[in-house]
Amino acid sequence: MTSADERFLPYARQTIDKADIAAVADVLGSDFLTTGPMVEKFEGALAETVGSRHAVACSSGTAALHLAALALGVGPGDRVVVPAVTFLATANAVRYVGGEVVFADINPETGQMEGGQLSAALATADGAKARVIFPVCLTGATADPSALENAAAGREVVYDACHALGTSYLSGNQRGTVGDCRHSALATFSFHPVKTIALGEGGAVTTNDDILAERLQKYRNHGMTRDAAQFVNTDMAFDGEGEANPWYYEMSEPGFNYRLTDIQCALGLSQISKLDAFSTRRRALAARYVERMAPLAPLVRPLAVPPGCEPVLHLFVALIDFSALKTERAQVMKKLRSQGIGTQVHYIPVHKQPYYRDRYGDLDLPGAEAYYARTLSLPLFAGMTEDDVDRVVATLADTLGLAKEI
Repeated sequence: MTSADERFLPYARQTIDKADIAAVADVLGSDFLTTGPMVEKFEGALAETVGSRHAVACSSGTAALHLAALALGVGPGDRVVVPAVTFLATANAVRYVGGEVVFADINPETGQMEGGQLSAALATADGAKARVIFPVCLTGATADPSALENAAAGREVVYDACHALGTSYLSGNQRGTVGDCRHSALATFSFHPVKTIALGEGGAVTTNDDILAERLQKYRNHGMTRDAAQFVNTDMAFDGEGEANPWYYEMSEPGFNYRLTDIQCALGLSQISKLDAFSTRRRALAARYVERMAPLAPLVRPLAVPPGCEPVLHLFVALIDFSALKTERAQVMKKLRSQGIGTQVHYIPVHKQPYYRDRYGDLDLPGAEAYYARTLSLPLFAGMTEDDVDRVVATLADTLGLAKEI
Protein backbone atom coordinates (compact mmCIF):
# COMPACT_ATOMS: atom_id res chain seq x y z
CA MET A 1 0.00 0.00 0.00
CA THR A 2 1.02 3.65 -0.47
CA SER A 3 2.90 5.01 2.55
CA ALA A 4 1.70 8.17 4.26
CA ASP A 5 4.46 10.26 2.66
CA GLU A 6 3.81 9.00 -0.88
CA ARG A 7 1.10 10.84 -2.78
CA PHE A 8 -1.04 9.15 -5.40
CA LEU A 9 0.31 9.76 -8.89
CA PRO A 10 -2.40 9.78 -11.58
CA TYR A 11 -1.37 9.27 -15.20
CA ALA A 12 -1.98 13.00 -15.74
CA ARG A 13 -3.04 16.08 -13.76
CA GLN A 14 -3.42 19.83 -14.34
CA THR A 15 -1.04 22.33 -12.75
CA ILE A 16 -2.94 25.39 -11.48
CA ASP A 17 -1.34 28.21 -9.46
CA LYS A 18 -2.42 31.47 -7.84
CA ALA A 19 -1.86 33.45 -11.04
CA ASP A 20 -4.32 31.19 -12.86
CA ILE A 21 -6.90 31.62 -10.12
CA ALA A 22 -6.44 35.41 -10.13
CA ALA A 23 -6.87 35.55 -13.91
CA VAL A 24 -10.20 33.74 -13.67
CA ALA A 25 -11.32 35.89 -10.73
CA ASP A 26 -10.62 39.04 -12.74
CA VAL A 27 -12.95 37.88 -15.49
CA LEU A 28 -15.66 36.96 -13.00
CA GLY A 29 -15.65 40.61 -11.90
CA SER A 30 -15.68 41.97 -15.46
CA ASP A 31 -18.47 42.77 -17.90
CA PHE A 32 -17.95 39.69 -20.09
CA LEU A 33 -18.13 36.06 -19.06
CA THR A 34 -18.35 34.85 -22.66
CA THR A 35 -17.85 36.13 -26.24
CA GLY A 36 -15.74 38.96 -24.83
CA PRO A 37 -12.19 40.26 -25.26
CA MET A 38 -10.39 37.35 -23.56
CA VAL A 39 -11.36 34.98 -26.35
CA GLU A 40 -9.63 37.03 -29.02
CA LYS A 41 -6.60 37.55 -26.76
CA PHE A 42 -6.25 33.82 -26.18
CA GLU A 43 -6.62 33.09 -29.88
CA GLY A 44 -3.89 35.60 -30.63
CA ALA A 45 -1.56 34.10 -28.01
CA LEU A 46 -2.14 30.58 -29.33
CA ALA A 47 -1.54 31.58 -32.96
CA GLU A 48 1.68 33.33 -31.96
CA THR A 49 2.79 30.31 -29.94
CA VAL A 50 2.40 27.78 -32.75
CA GLY A 51 3.24 30.14 -35.61
CA SER A 52 -0.08 30.06 -37.46
CA ARG A 53 -1.94 32.98 -39.01
CA HIS A 54 -5.23 32.18 -37.28
CA ALA A 55 -6.42 30.33 -34.18
CA VAL A 56 -10.14 29.79 -33.60
CA ALA A 57 -11.07 28.77 -30.07
CA CYS A 58 -13.92 26.37 -29.39
CA SER A 59 -15.44 24.29 -26.63
CA SER A 60 -13.33 21.10 -26.87
CA GLY A 61 -10.85 19.18 -28.95
CA THR A 62 -13.74 17.13 -30.28
CA ALA A 63 -15.52 20.31 -31.36
CA ALA A 64 -12.28 21.40 -33.04
CA LEU A 65 -12.18 18.21 -35.12
CA HIS A 66 -15.86 18.59 -36.02
CA LEU A 67 -15.33 22.22 -37.04
CA ALA A 68 -12.33 21.23 -39.17
CA ALA A 69 -14.40 18.65 -41.03
CA LEU A 70 -17.17 21.21 -41.56
CA ALA A 71 -14.77 23.90 -42.73
CA LEU A 72 -13.36 21.55 -45.38
CA GLY A 73 -16.84 20.62 -46.53
CA VAL A 74 -16.52 16.93 -45.68
CA GLY A 75 -19.90 15.29 -46.18
CA PRO A 76 -21.76 12.15 -47.18
CA GLY A 77 -19.74 10.02 -49.57
CA ASP A 78 -16.41 11.60 -48.63
CA ARG A 79 -13.69 9.41 -47.17
CA VAL A 80 -11.17 10.48 -44.55
CA VAL A 81 -8.07 8.51 -43.51
CA VAL A 82 -7.68 8.19 -39.73
CA PRO A 83 -5.02 6.16 -37.88
CA ALA A 84 -6.53 3.26 -35.97
CA VAL A 85 -4.86 4.19 -32.69
CA THR A 86 -6.37 7.45 -31.50
CA PHE A 87 -9.19 8.66 -29.29
CA LEU A 88 -12.73 8.03 -30.56
CA ALA A 89 -13.25 11.70 -31.45
CA THR A 90 -10.88 11.68 -34.43
CA ALA A 91 -12.98 9.13 -36.28
CA ASN A 92 -16.31 10.26 -34.85
CA ALA A 93 -15.82 13.78 -36.24
CA VAL A 94 -15.84 12.28 -39.72
CA ARG A 95 -19.09 10.47 -39.04
CA TYR A 96 -20.69 13.61 -37.53
CA VAL A 97 -20.66 15.17 -41.02
CA GLY A 98 -21.65 11.98 -42.85
CA GLY A 99 -18.18 11.03 -44.08
CA GLU A 100 -16.72 7.54 -44.06
CA VAL A 101 -13.57 6.58 -42.16
CA VAL A 102 -10.68 4.73 -43.77
CA PHE A 103 -8.58 3.33 -40.93
CA ALA A 104 -4.81 3.32 -41.44
CA ASP A 105 -2.27 1.22 -39.60
CA ILE A 106 0.51 2.68 -37.44
CA ASN A 107 4.15 2.02 -36.69
CA PRO A 108 3.93 -0.02 -33.45
CA GLU A 109 7.26 1.36 -32.22
CA THR A 110 6.21 5.03 -32.43
CA GLY A 111 2.41 4.87 -32.32
CA GLN A 112 2.31 7.13 -35.39
CA MET A 113 0.72 6.82 -38.81
CA GLU A 114 3.80 7.56 -40.88
CA GLY A 115 4.18 8.09 -44.61
CA GLY A 116 4.36 4.37 -45.33
CA GLN A 117 1.18 3.51 -43.43
CA LEU A 118 -0.65 6.41 -45.07
CA SER A 119 0.45 5.28 -48.53
CA ALA A 120 -0.72 1.75 -47.76
CA ALA A 121 -4.15 3.02 -46.66
CA LEU A 122 -4.47 5.16 -49.79
CA ALA A 123 -3.62 2.13 -51.92
CA THR A 124 -6.78 0.31 -50.79
CA ALA A 125 -10.00 0.60 -52.76
CA ASP A 126 -11.65 2.89 -50.21
CA GLY A 127 -8.48 4.79 -49.39
CA ALA A 128 -7.96 5.74 -53.02
CA LYS A 129 -11.23 7.70 -52.81
CA ALA A 130 -10.15 9.66 -49.72
CA ARG A 131 -9.91 13.44 -50.04
CA VAL A 132 -8.85 14.33 -46.46
CA ILE A 133 -6.21 12.92 -44.09
CA PHE A 134 -6.36 13.18 -40.27
CA PRO A 135 -2.88 12.37 -38.89
CA VAL A 136 -2.73 12.09 -35.10
CA CYS A 137 0.13 13.36 -32.94
CA LEU A 138 -0.23 10.46 -30.50
CA THR A 139 1.27 11.11 -27.03
CA GLY A 140 2.54 14.52 -28.24
CA ALA A 141 4.98 13.30 -30.91
CA THR A 142 4.54 13.67 -34.65
CA ALA A 143 5.62 11.72 -37.68
CA ASP A 144 7.53 13.61 -40.39
CA PRO A 145 5.00 16.17 -41.71
CA SER A 146 6.78 16.41 -45.07
CA ALA A 147 6.54 12.66 -45.60
CA LEU A 148 2.85 12.69 -44.69
CA GLU A 149 2.18 15.66 -46.95
CA ASN A 150 3.93 13.88 -49.83
CA ALA A 151 2.02 10.65 -49.19
CA ALA A 152 -1.25 12.62 -49.06
CA ALA A 153 -0.63 13.51 -52.73
CA GLY A 154 -2.59 16.76 -52.79
CA ARG A 155 -5.34 15.72 -50.38
CA GLU A 156 -6.24 18.07 -47.54
CA VAL A 157 -4.46 17.32 -44.25
CA VAL A 158 -5.84 18.09 -40.78
CA TYR A 159 -3.61 17.34 -37.80
CA ASP A 160 -5.23 16.04 -34.66
CA ALA A 161 -2.64 17.76 -32.47
CA CYS A 162 -4.70 17.53 -29.29
CA HIS A 163 -1.71 15.92 -27.51
CA ALA A 164 1.01 18.04 -29.07
CA LEU A 165 0.99 21.69 -27.97
CA GLY A 166 4.62 22.85 -27.90
CA THR A 167 6.02 19.97 -29.96
CA SER A 168 8.44 20.82 -32.76
CA TYR A 169 9.51 18.87 -35.84
CA LEU A 170 12.25 18.90 -38.44
CA SER A 171 11.15 19.28 -42.06
CA GLY A 172 14.12 19.28 -44.40
CA ASN A 173 16.52 21.72 -42.77
CA GLN A 174 13.79 23.78 -41.12
CA ARG A 175 12.33 23.31 -37.66
CA GLY A 176 8.62 23.91 -37.33
CA THR A 177 6.01 23.79 -34.59
CA VAL A 178 3.01 21.49 -34.56
CA GLY A 179 0.04 23.68 -35.43
CA ASP A 180 1.93 26.06 -37.72
CA CYS A 181 0.06 24.48 -40.67
CA ARG A 182 3.06 24.54 -43.00
CA HIS A 183 2.14 21.03 -44.12
CA SER A 184 -1.60 21.01 -43.46
CA ALA A 185 -4.76 23.00 -43.97
CA LEU A 186 -5.72 22.87 -40.31
CA ALA A 187 -4.57 21.59 -36.91
CA THR A 188 -6.70 20.93 -33.84
CA PHE A 189 -5.87 21.24 -30.14
CA SER A 190 -7.41 20.24 -26.82
CA PHE A 191 -7.11 21.98 -23.46
CA HIS A 192 -8.67 19.28 -21.26
CA PRO A 193 -7.15 19.25 -17.76
CA VAL A 194 -4.81 16.34 -18.53
CA LYS A 195 -3.26 18.18 -21.49
CA THR A 196 -0.15 20.39 -21.41
CA ILE A 197 -2.22 23.50 -20.66
CA ALA A 198 -5.63 23.28 -19.04
CA LEU A 199 -8.75 25.38 -19.57
CA GLY A 200 -11.13 22.98 -17.79
CA GLU A 201 -12.46 22.08 -21.22
CA GLY A 202 -11.65 23.75 -24.49
CA GLY A 203 -10.14 23.39 -27.93
CA ALA A 204 -8.93 25.33 -30.93
CA VAL A 205 -8.24 25.05 -34.63
CA THR A 206 -5.26 26.74 -36.26
CA THR A 207 -4.91 27.59 -39.94
CA ASN A 208 -3.13 29.93 -42.33
CA ASP A 209 -6.15 30.15 -44.64
CA ASP A 210 -8.38 33.24 -44.24
CA ILE A 211 -11.41 31.54 -45.78
CA LEU A 212 -11.13 28.45 -43.56
CA ALA A 213 -10.76 30.68 -40.50
CA GLU A 214 -13.95 32.52 -41.44
CA ARG A 215 -15.81 29.22 -41.85
CA LEU A 216 -14.58 27.97 -38.49
CA GLN A 217 -15.76 31.14 -36.77
CA LYS A 218 -19.16 30.87 -38.39
CA TYR A 219 -19.69 27.18 -37.65
CA ARG A 220 -18.76 27.55 -33.97
CA ASN A 221 -21.54 30.14 -33.50
CA HIS A 222 -24.72 28.62 -34.98
CA GLY A 223 -23.70 29.42 -38.57
CA MET A 224 -24.38 33.11 -37.94
CA THR A 225 -22.68 36.03 -39.60
CA ARG A 226 -22.84 39.77 -38.96
CA ASP A 227 -20.64 40.56 -41.95
CA ALA A 228 -22.67 42.92 -44.13
CA ALA A 229 -20.79 41.81 -47.24
CA GLN A 230 -22.32 38.34 -46.84
CA PHE A 231 -25.94 39.40 -46.27
CA VAL A 232 -28.48 38.00 -48.72
CA ASN A 233 -31.73 39.56 -47.47
CA THR A 234 -30.78 43.11 -48.37
CA ASP A 235 -34.26 44.47 -47.77
CA MET A 236 -34.06 43.37 -44.14
CA ALA A 237 -30.36 43.88 -43.59
CA PHE A 238 -29.93 47.56 -44.45
CA ASP A 239 -31.59 50.83 -43.48
CA GLY A 240 -32.66 53.58 -45.86
CA GLU A 241 -29.13 54.97 -45.99
CA GLY A 242 -27.61 51.62 -46.94
CA GLU A 243 -26.10 50.97 -43.53
CA ALA A 244 -26.40 47.51 -41.98
CA ASN A 245 -29.02 47.39 -39.25
CA PRO A 246 -27.21 47.07 -35.91
CA TRP A 247 -29.26 44.08 -34.73
CA TYR A 248 -29.13 42.15 -37.95
CA TYR A 249 -27.52 38.75 -38.58
CA GLU A 250 -28.02 35.93 -41.06
CA MET A 251 -27.58 32.17 -41.15
CA SER A 252 -26.84 30.57 -44.51
CA GLU A 253 -26.50 27.08 -43.02
CA PRO A 254 -26.75 25.59 -39.51
CA GLY A 255 -23.77 25.69 -37.20
CA PHE A 256 -23.23 24.76 -33.56
CA ASN A 257 -22.78 26.36 -30.17
CA TYR A 258 -19.07 25.58 -29.85
CA ARG A 259 -18.03 28.88 -28.29
CA LEU A 260 -15.37 29.11 -25.58
CA THR A 261 -15.98 31.40 -22.61
CA ASP A 262 -13.91 34.37 -21.41
CA ILE A 263 -13.53 32.52 -18.10
CA GLN A 264 -11.79 29.63 -19.84
CA CYS A 265 -9.74 31.90 -22.09
CA ALA A 266 -8.49 33.92 -19.12
CA LEU A 267 -7.25 30.66 -17.61
CA GLY A 268 -5.83 29.74 -21.01
CA LEU A 269 -3.88 32.98 -21.30
CA SER A 270 -2.38 32.44 -17.86
CA GLN A 271 -1.56 28.82 -18.65
CA ILE A 272 -0.04 29.48 -22.08
CA SER A 273 2.31 32.04 -20.51
CA LYS A 274 3.81 29.07 -18.63
CA LEU A 275 3.99 26.76 -21.66
CA ASP A 276 7.78 27.01 -21.93
CA ALA A 277 8.17 26.06 -18.27
CA PHE A 278 5.65 23.21 -18.60
CA SER A 279 7.40 21.97 -21.75
CA THR A 280 10.84 22.05 -20.14
CA ARG A 281 9.55 20.11 -17.15
CA ARG A 282 7.79 17.47 -19.23
CA ARG A 283 10.88 16.97 -21.39
CA ALA A 284 13.07 16.57 -18.29
CA LEU A 285 10.70 14.03 -16.78
CA ALA A 286 10.50 12.08 -20.04
CA ALA A 287 14.30 12.01 -20.24
CA ARG A 288 14.43 10.69 -16.68
CA TYR A 289 11.98 7.93 -17.58
CA VAL A 290 14.11 6.94 -20.59
CA GLU A 291 17.26 6.84 -18.45
CA ARG A 292 15.73 4.87 -15.58
CA MET A 293 13.90 2.45 -17.87
CA ALA A 294 16.93 1.56 -20.00
CA PRO A 295 17.98 -1.48 -17.88
CA LEU A 296 14.52 -3.02 -18.38
CA ALA A 297 14.88 -3.36 -22.16
CA PRO A 298 13.84 -5.18 -24.24
CA LEU A 299 10.92 -6.34 -22.08
CA VAL A 300 10.03 -2.78 -21.11
CA ARG A 301 10.86 0.14 -23.43
CA PRO A 302 9.74 3.73 -23.89
CA LEU A 303 7.69 4.43 -26.99
CA ALA A 304 10.12 5.55 -29.68
CA VAL A 305 10.13 9.16 -30.87
CA PRO A 306 10.09 9.69 -34.66
CA PRO A 307 13.30 11.14 -36.14
CA GLY A 308 13.45 14.93 -36.10
CA CYS A 309 10.64 15.30 -33.56
CA GLU A 310 11.20 17.16 -30.28
CA PRO A 311 8.00 16.35 -28.44
CA VAL A 312 6.36 17.92 -25.44
CA LEU A 313 4.81 14.65 -24.34
CA HIS A 314 1.26 14.65 -23.08
CA LEU A 315 1.62 10.93 -22.28
CA PHE A 316 4.61 8.81 -21.37
CA VAL A 317 3.99 5.41 -22.90
CA ALA A 318 5.90 2.27 -21.97
CA LEU A 319 5.82 -0.71 -24.33
CA ILE A 320 5.71 -3.82 -22.14
CA ASP A 321 5.96 -7.42 -23.35
CA PHE A 322 3.27 -8.71 -21.02
CA SER A 323 3.24 -12.11 -22.74
CA ALA A 324 6.99 -12.73 -22.27
CA LEU A 325 6.67 -11.57 -18.66
CA LYS A 326 3.79 -14.03 -18.16
CA THR A 327 1.47 -11.42 -16.72
CA GLU A 328 -1.65 -9.51 -17.72
CA ARG A 329 -1.86 -5.75 -18.15
CA ALA A 330 -4.92 -5.50 -15.91
CA GLN A 331 -3.08 -7.18 -13.05
CA VAL A 332 -0.10 -4.87 -13.47
CA MET A 333 -2.36 -1.82 -13.43
CA LYS A 334 -4.15 -3.02 -10.29
CA LYS A 335 -0.87 -3.68 -8.47
CA LEU A 336 0.52 -0.30 -9.44
CA ARG A 337 -2.64 1.42 -8.25
CA SER A 338 -2.37 -0.35 -4.89
CA GLN A 339 1.05 1.30 -4.63
CA GLY A 340 -0.36 4.74 -5.41
CA ILE A 341 0.47 4.85 -9.11
CA GLY A 342 -2.25 5.44 -11.69
CA THR A 343 -1.88 4.22 -15.26
CA GLN A 344 -4.05 4.12 -18.37
CA VAL A 345 -4.20 2.62 -21.87
CA HIS A 346 -4.14 5.02 -24.84
CA TYR A 347 -5.95 3.71 -26.83
CA ILE A 348 -8.12 0.76 -27.78
CA PRO A 349 -7.79 0.70 -31.60
CA VAL A 350 -10.87 2.50 -32.89
CA HIS A 351 -11.54 -0.03 -35.68
CA LYS A 352 -12.21 -2.59 -32.91
CA GLN A 353 -15.10 -0.56 -31.48
CA PRO A 354 -18.46 -2.27 -32.13
CA TYR A 355 -19.84 0.65 -34.14
CA TYR A 356 -16.92 0.73 -36.56
CA ARG A 357 -16.56 -3.05 -36.67
CA ASP A 358 -20.21 -3.35 -37.68
CA ARG A 359 -19.77 -0.63 -40.29
CA TYR A 360 -16.47 -1.66 -41.89
CA GLY A 361 -15.98 -5.28 -40.87
CA ASP A 362 -12.87 -6.88 -39.39
CA LEU A 363 -9.76 -5.02 -40.52
CA ASP A 364 -6.23 -6.39 -40.54
CA LEU A 365 -4.04 -3.67 -38.99
CA PRO A 366 -1.15 -5.54 -37.36
CA GLY A 367 0.76 -2.43 -36.27
CA ALA A 368 -2.20 -1.17 -34.28
CA GLU A 369 -2.72 -4.61 -32.73
CA ALA A 370 0.96 -4.91 -31.74
CA TYR A 371 0.98 -1.43 -30.22
CA TYR A 372 -2.22 -2.01 -28.25
CA ALA A 373 -0.97 -5.32 -26.86
CA ARG A 374 2.04 -3.62 -25.20
CA THR A 375 1.03 -0.05 -24.36
CA LEU A 376 0.75 1.40 -20.86
CA SER A 377 0.68 5.12 -20.05
CA LEU A 378 2.66 6.02 -16.92
CA PRO A 379 2.25 9.20 -14.83
CA LEU A 380 3.47 12.38 -16.51
CA PHE A 381 2.56 15.93 -15.48
CA ALA A 382 4.45 19.13 -14.74
CA GLY A 383 3.99 18.82 -10.99
CA MET A 384 6.00 15.61 -10.79
CA THR A 385 9.57 15.32 -9.53
CA GLU A 386 12.49 13.14 -10.63
CA ASP A 387 11.94 11.13 -7.44
CA ASP A 388 8.37 10.46 -8.58
CA VAL A 389 9.69 9.06 -11.86
CA ASP A 390 12.19 6.88 -10.00
CA ARG A 391 9.39 5.59 -7.79
CA VAL A 392 7.18 4.76 -10.78
CA VAL A 393 9.94 2.87 -12.61
CA ALA A 394 11.08 1.01 -9.48
CA THR A 395 7.52 0.00 -8.61
CA LEU A 396 6.83 -1.07 -12.19
CA ALA A 397 10.03 -3.14 -12.26
CA ASP A 398 9.14 -4.79 -8.96
CA THR A 399 5.60 -5.51 -10.16
CA LEU A 400 6.97 -7.15 -13.33
CA GLY A 401 9.60 -9.17 -11.45
CA LEU A 402 12.43 -7.07 -12.90
CA ALA A 403 13.55 -5.26 -9.74
CA LYS A 404 17.03 -6.82 -9.89
CA GLU A 405 17.57 -5.13 -13.29
CA ILE A 406 17.63 -1.59 -11.89
